[in-house]
Amino acid sequence: MKKAKKVIITCAVTGSIHTPSMSPYLPITAEQIADDALAAAQAGAAMLHLHARDPQTGKPDQSPERFAAFLPRIKERSDAIINITTGGGLGMSLDERLAPAKWAQPEVASMNMGSLNFNIAGAGERIQSFQHEWEKPYLEMTRDFILSNTFNQIERGIGELSALGTRFEFECYDVGHLYNLAHFVDRGLVKPPFFLQCIFGILGGIGADHDNLLHMRLIADRLFGEDYLLSVLAAGKHQMSFVTMSALLGGNVRVGLEDSLYAGKGKLATSNAEQVAKIRRIVEELSLEVATPEEARAMLQSKGRDNVNF
Repeated sequence: MKKAKKVIITCAVTGSIHTPSMSPYLPITAEQIADDALAAAQAGAAMLHLHARDPQTGKPDQSPERFAAFLPRIKERSDAIINITTGGGLGMSLDERLAPAKWAQPEVASMNMGSLNFNIAGAGERIQSFQHEWEKPYLEMTRDFILSNTFNQIERGIGELSALGTRFEFECYDVGHLYNLAHFVDRGLVKPPFFLQCIFGILGGIGADHDNLLHMRLIADRLFGEDYLLSVLAAGKHQMSFVTMSALLGGNVRVGLEDSLYAGKGKLATSNAEQVAKIRRIVEELSLEVATPEEARAMLQSKGRDNVNF
C-alpha cells in the first residue's frame, strides 16, 4: 500500500445501525448532525462520512432533502471533505441509496464492495424499552437479511457517481470484497488511488481478529500494489485497537458514532468529537501526523470542495 505520510481521520457521524434508544448522544436532527460533524472536524477529522435521519423518529432517511438540511452548513463552516453514504439504511432500494450522492455530487461517496449477511440484531439486546416503534423490528429483521451489493449494483453506483467526479471510500467487509474491487479495476471502471475502508466486527463480515487486518493488507498489497491507501474501522469495542493498528501499519483511521457508541469500556461517547480527539491523541503520541483536509484531498486526488452541488 501507499504508506501515508500523514494519517487521514474519517469521522462517521451517525450511520444507520445504531438507534436513538441506544445512546442519547446519537445525532438525529439536521442541527445535531451538523453541529457534531463540525465539532469532529475541529477536533481533527479531515473527512466526514454522513448519513441522514428522520428528525422526529431517528429512522435512517436517504431523501436528498434531509441531506440538504445540513450539508451547506457543514461546508460553510468547515473545509473537511464531505463523504456521502450510498449504503443508506438497511433494506433500502439502490435508487434510494444513491439519491443523495447523485444530488450532492460530493468529493467522496462510500461504495460497498459486496453482498453479505449483515446481522445487527444483537445491538438491541440490552435495550429495556425502545423510544420508537421502528427500532426493534429494524434490528430484529437483520437475522434474516442480506445487505445487497451485486456486481450490477456496484457497477451502476460506480458509473453514475464517477461521471460526477466523485471518488470512493471502498467499503470491504471481507477478503472477497477486495477481489471484487480488483475486478472493476481490471475493467478500467475505477482509477487509483483507491481508498480502501476495511471493516471488522460486523456479524456476517470478517471477524475482529488483528490477524485478519494483516491478511486484508497482504491481499490488498498483492492486488493493488502502491495504488491504494488503507483505512480501517471496527465495530463497537474493537474500534480503537483496530484503528490504532492501522495507523501503526502506515494506514488511515475511521471513528465515529456510526461505528461505536463508546469512548472507553462502559463509557458512552458524548460526541463524535470525543472519539476523534482520542484517536488524534493516540496518533500523535505514536509520533505520526494527522492530515489536514487539503492534505487528504491531495492524497485522495479528489475534485475539490468547490466542485460539489451544495
